[in-house]
Amino acid sequence: MPILADPVWPVVVLAAVQGVDAAICWRPIAAVQRCLDDVHAPPPVRRLLTPIKLAAATGLLAGLVVPYLGVLTCAALAAYFAIAVTMHIRARDLGGNFRNALSLGIASGLVSICYL
Repeated sequence: MPILADPVWPVVVLAAVQGVDAAICWRPIAAVQRCLDDVHAPPPVRRLLTPIKLAAATGLLAGLVVPYLGVLTCAALAAYFAIAVTMHIRARDLGGNFRNALSLGIASGLVSICYL
């Protein structure tokens, strides 16, 4: 099967970021725990983070072969990070975690261009 995304590297990098993020959310490291506490994320939301991020990494990589899935995954990631940015704003947590969420949301939108 041919790879249809061009260039491929931004997709792979974003998928790797999501995979690592899923791993550190499974058993949250101190920085992740503090971030979730700062935005007052409820326990049910915290339990969903790992599966969501694993699905995003899988969707991005599968999107290399099925471009519409890649675009859909990028849109879902952009929406996810829009929610994260909103949670940071509501909690008045405008430090590094806010900037991370904002930049990853923008990156998700830009990576979708690779599939078009």
